[in-house]
Amino acid sequence: MQLYKALRSRATTIEDNTEMSPATIATPIACTDAPLAAVDTDLLMVPWFSGALPAEMAGLDEATGGEIARAAASGELTKGTFDVFLAPVVDRSWKARRVALVGAGKADDFGTGVARKVAIVAGLAARQRHVERLAFVLRSGLADPSGDVDVRGLAQAVAEGLTLAEFSAGVYKTLEDTPSALPLCTIVLPGLADTSPESMGGVEAAVARGRLLGECSNLARELANEPGNTLTPREFAARAQAIARSGGVTVEVLDERQIEALGMGLLLGVARGSSEPPRLMVFRHEPADAPATPVLGLVGKGITFDTGGISIKPADGMERMKDDMAGGAAVACAMRAIGMLGAPIRVIGVVPATENMPGGRAIKPGDILKSAEGKTVEVINTDAEGRLVLGDGLWYARKLGATHLVDVATLTGAVVVALGKITSGILGAPDSWVSHVRRVADRAGDRVWPLPLFDEYRDQLKSEIADMTNTGGRPAGSITAALFLKEFTGGLPWAHIDIAGTAWADEAKPYLPKGPSGVAVRTLAELPFTAESWNKS
Repeated sequence: MQLYKALRSRATTIEDNTEMSPATIATPIACTDAPLAAVDTDLLMVPWFSGALPAEMAGLDEATGGEIARAAASGELTKGTFDVFLAPVVDRSWKARRVALVGAGKADDFGTGVARKVAIVAGLAARQRHVERLAFVLRSGLADPSGDVDVRGLAQAVAEGLTLAEFSAGVYKTLEDTPSALPLCTIVLPGLADTSPESMGGVEAAVARGRLLGECSNLARELANEPGNTLTPREFAARAQAIARSGGVTVEVLDERQIEALGMGLLLGVARGSSEPPRLMVFRHEPADAPATPVLGLVGKGITFDTGGISIKPADGMERMKDDMAGGAAVACAMRAIGMLGAPIRVIGVVPATENMPGGRAIKPGDILKSAEGKTVEVINTDAEGRLVLGDGLWYARKLGATHLVDVATLTGAVVVALGKITSGILGAPDSWVSHVRRVADRAGDRVWPLPLFDEYRDQLKSEIADMTNTGGRPAGSITAALFLKEFTGGLPWAHIDIAGTAWADEAKPYLPKGPSGVAVRTLAELPFTAESWNKS
């Protein structure tokens, strides 16, 4: 909630239609190409690879009084990736107080993904030690300017990682000490002006971009971390509106009467069991000089709490269902980044938000719902509600003019069975569009893997009484859920990203604490900047 409060304090009231001026709320990350000895910082973080230190860091061991050489000889520096080794700087000519080496694996494998994770480890280590000033050294010789990974790409990834380390899940704790805020950060590129064709200006722009993308990811994590009693559909809409408007994005929030006027029977059906009314968020990024096409439509699942409805979930772990709006949070926060980065095409975001509760008016297994598109759905399982609200959301994105679609949702437990907790599933059509979205996701650090959409799976959704059922049963559960969504895409290029396994970390990793991950924000934010290649993909 910290980032949101800082942002919201700059906003007018939600009822006021005055747009907020685009402005980031995070402290900028500085860049320098100064020699390491001249970097004035409390903690100098250096990625460590096996072997000798490169030439530009030859004096690092001497500055620590030989501690690095001793640790390397004893094996202390080879324990594992993401391990942190600290040593004081004893050379008075150096301005840094301490040095920390972070295990970064093999130098040949060092790319943006590893750089981002190492930077997160560095940021978390600095916070735990209450460091006030942190400098992260991006060693030269690791980037190939002629390939996919260049200095700017690595610098952006490091800035993203340092920013992601700012997030804290324990915002409601009152009795425990929490790590301090992330210190003032500098990214050090020693000798950049002499060894790289990249200008410092280009690197600084990349770092600012990474800082913004990391910040928007953290905003999505804050939303997904909020309990269901504080983040109701109306509150979700209010916060998402403030977040997106701070990026210069136009936001419209439709209430239950407007939703009914649109004929969104699927969204209204899911909302029936709750005393909290639903909301439909619509975000528009419409640059004056944008071409008529393409128009990217982003749709996110916004179930602020999912009990499963009448088909109620087991009690064990149900508290996690507060994150069932992580896809909607990703869309809202990505729209902020899209606006602030000035994406060159029109982008529309749609987030249907409601609770799924087992109230006296709740939908029942066997009920028939009619979508805004006119298709009828037999509800077999009320816990398959996400695809229902997304169906109406996809239709509305098309109605608003989208030519290409991407939806993001914590949709199925089946994707966790298939891919575990480290990879999101991606499905859609045509294959060229899915492959393009996948490439963007991989570069953004959101690991995804494709699953098939063969027509034969559609038979599992046949209904004796309606156009289709809302679930095809346990076999191929993620695939049949995606095929249900495909019915509402109108044949447009469409990709569905199932983040049920990746939206929340059940176990802490060195680069990802327990809690919400902010998955898909960076992917969605980067996608509009690749529009020139969409027809080629």
